[in-house]
Amino acid sequence: MQKPFRLSVLVASAGLVAAGLLPVAHAQNIRIAMVIPTTGALTQYGDMVKEGASTAVEMINAAGGIQGKKIELVPVDDACEPKQGPVAANRVVNAKIGYVVGPVCSGAAIAAAPIYNNEGVVVVTPSATSPALTDGKNFHYIFRTIGRDDQQGPSAAKFIIEKAKPKKVAVVHDKQSYGQGIATSVRDALKKANINVALFEGINAGDSDYSAVITKLKSNGVDFVYYGGYHPEMGLLLRQAAEQGLKVRMMGPEGVGNPEVNAIAGNAVEGMLVTLPADFAANPKNAAVVKAFKDQKRNPSGAFQLTSYAAVQVLLDSIKAVGDNPAKVADHLHKTNFETALGTVGWNKQGDLKAFDFQVFEWHKDGSKTAAAK
Repeated sequence: MQKPFRLSVLVASAGLVAAGLLPVAHAQNIRIAMVIPTTGALTQYGDMVKEGASTAVEMINAAGGIQGKKIELVPVDDACEPKQGPVAANRVVNAKIGYVVGPVCSGAAIAAAPIYNNEGVVVVTPSATSPALTDGKNFHYIFRTIGRDDQQGPSAAKFIIEKAKPKKVAVVHDKQSYGQGIATSVRDALKKANINVALFEGINAGDSDYSAVITKLKSNGVDFVYYGGYHPEMGLLLRQAAEQGLKVRMMGPEGVGNPEVNAIAGNAVEGMLVTLPADFAANPKNAAVVKAFKDQKRNPSGAFQLTSYAAVQVLLDSIKAVGDNPAKVADHLHKTNFETALGTVGWNKQGDLKAFDFQVFEWHKDGSKTAAAK
């Protein structure tokens, strides 16, 4: 088992550059591209990843870096858009950066992954959960520090079956890789358990009026709605359902677990169910890490902060072990277990975690969340 860095000291600055601008490299620096949305509707997910990666980098730099070299994070914007994924990947390659934390969103990650893999850039995504990123691809350089939708979906379905116990369910999705993928996983698990899935419906991400689908939900008499997608659409579905008198429990994946959903949904967000990574910040072993986050007024308990922290951890542990060589780092990741803020992690041949803990939380109108009981 690879010994982890003892990241115990915090410094004030991570050496971040202006978003999307690639700096001239300093010879003593080890550069990691942070491929995140800094523009578009999903920038808060980029902020979560930035908080986690920055905290890890700040701590190792404060402890002296790696063999005297500082770590430098280079933000690159892909707007969480599939068409921008390859553009961002080519910028990373052209800048001769060998390591990536990200991409954040599954669609952009799927589009960019072949470029990274072909060019020998090691990618560790803390948030892209679609199985399509890795299934059947035979990638050597692509890894995750988060579970897949076919791990998350069954966790959601198990809760619906055993705790919520609805009579008639609707499964709605945003027609995109991530949203439709996890919605399909939930639908299939519910059907296998003989739960009545009365509606499987796609909506268009970015629309402002979902009254048509809400009318369908009402006419089908559903008493529970699972939504696969991101928080902007979930917020509107919650708010507009409440406005139209549809009183049903709604649930979504980690993509809806964003504080911005409260601003969109208002009071209708109360009681929303969401599957999220376990609250790793509550683990006493992470006390020093949590303190480092809080000292910088960052939130260690969001969806992707500690998965991003762990992504930096495994990259830097590998570079420390085998040197600043992406090919050797990829080999090391495949064969090594690491102690991280997520606990012990290791990957199968295709770069997916061997295990990951998704849990169900209840979201509240004050922005807090608690473990869901039913």
